[in-house]
Amino acid sequence: MSVSIGVIDYGMGNRRSVQKALEHVGARAMITSDRATLARCDGLVLPGVGAFPAAMRNLAQRGLADFIREQAHDAKPLLGICLGMQVLFDGSQEGEPTAGLGLLGGQVRWLLSGARRLPHIGWNDVRFERSCTLTAALPSAGCPFYHVHSLVADPADPADIVGTAEYGERFTTMVARDTIMGVQFHPEKSSAHGLLMLGSFLQCCRQGAPVARA
Repeated sequence: MSVSIGVIDYGMGNRRSVQKALEHVGARAMITSDRATLARCDGLVLPGVGAFPAAMRNLAQRGLADFIREQAHDAKPLLGICLGMQVLFDGSQEGEPTAGLGLLGGQVRWLLSGARRLPHIGWNDVRFERSCTLTAALPSAGCPFYHVHSLVADPADPADIVGTAEYGERFTTMVARDTIMGVQFHPEKSSAHGLLMLGSFLQCCRQGAPVARA
C-alpha cells in the first residue's frame, strides 16, 4: 500500500531534500502548506532550519500551528526534523521568549558545548536509550547521524527520550511519544541509517501504529 507523506511547507527548512529522501524509501511525498491536502496524508513531516521565533511566526501566519496540534492529537504520525523537532516543545530561549507547539513538555536551550564551537556540525554517534518504531531497523545500541544545530531540547518527561549524543555534554537528539516523533539530526543527510529510519516512519504511517515503547 502506498503511503502519502505531507512535508509541511512553512517557508523554512530543506524541504526538497526531505521529500527526495522520503520518495527514495517508497513514499508519495508532497511539499505543501494546504491544510486540506495535509489532512489527507497518512503522516506528516515538519522540517526546519533557522530560528525558533521565526518558525513559530511562519506556522501561525499560515494557520499551521493549530492544524499540526489537531493532527497530532488525532494520532496522525508526525516527525519533526531539526528545528521541526524543537518547535514540538513548549518553548525556546533562542531570541525573544517564544511558545512552541506544546506537543511535548520541555524547553529548548543553547547546547553547552564547552570549548567546542557552535553550531555543532557533522556526524555524531547517537546512543539509543530505548527502542521505538523509528529505531526498529537500526543497530540496537545506536549509530551515527548528521547534526547541524546550536540548541537542544530538554524533555520534561525522561520517558520521551529515545536517543542521545555527546558534544560538550550529552544531549537529547531523538524523542518519541505515541505518534509524535522528533530528531535533532538530519535523517535525509544521514546516508543508509537515515533512510532506514525514514522507512520505519513510513511503516508507522502505513499501520497507523503508535510508537512502540521499550
